[in-house]
Amino acid sequence: MTFKEIQELIRLVGKSNLTEFKMKQGDFEITLRTDKYEKGKVQALPQALPIAQAPVLPATVSTPVSPASAPVHKAPASPEVEAPAAASSEDESQYIAIKSPMIGTFYRSPSPEKPPYIKVGDTVEAGQVVCIVEAMKLFNEIESEVSGKVVKVVTEDAQPVEYDQVLFLIDPKG
Repeated sequence: MTFKEIQELIRLVGKSNLTEFKMKQGDFEITLRTDKYEKGKVQALPQALPIAQAPVLPATVSTPVSPASAPVHKAPASPEVEAPAAASSEDESQYIAIKSPMIGTFYRSPSPEKPPYIKVGDTVEAGQVVCIVEAMKLFNEIESEVSGKVVKVVTEDAQPVEYDQVLFLIDPKG
């Protein structure tokens, strides 16, 4: 059945006194119902039909703005995401979390060839850039709001992050 034929069918059912119309033609099936209180208003009900699905693309697919300006990061073979053994045994409630202010992709360094902004053991100052979060092709520098020692890098490089997701743990006493 063509789209025009379906439109004509809807128009005819809407003009008639019918409250429900069902039609099956091979694999095609349509059910039309009218609101008996509102003459002419027709509602088409979806039917379970064997329809080919479009391929689902992964959510992390992105294309850089331009090859010169966009850092292309590869996940490191052995990421420095784990904290030192002493820090993992301690209570993490004493640390202050640096969180992502937006949804995007987390990058530890300004480009693949450059070292990360901060590493475990580094001392950071309030206002210091600690990472980049790419959102909608814009590279946003994230600054620390606290001073202290970096205890743990929670998020892996080049991974998607959510709003308010913890990126780093900072020891303010450090």
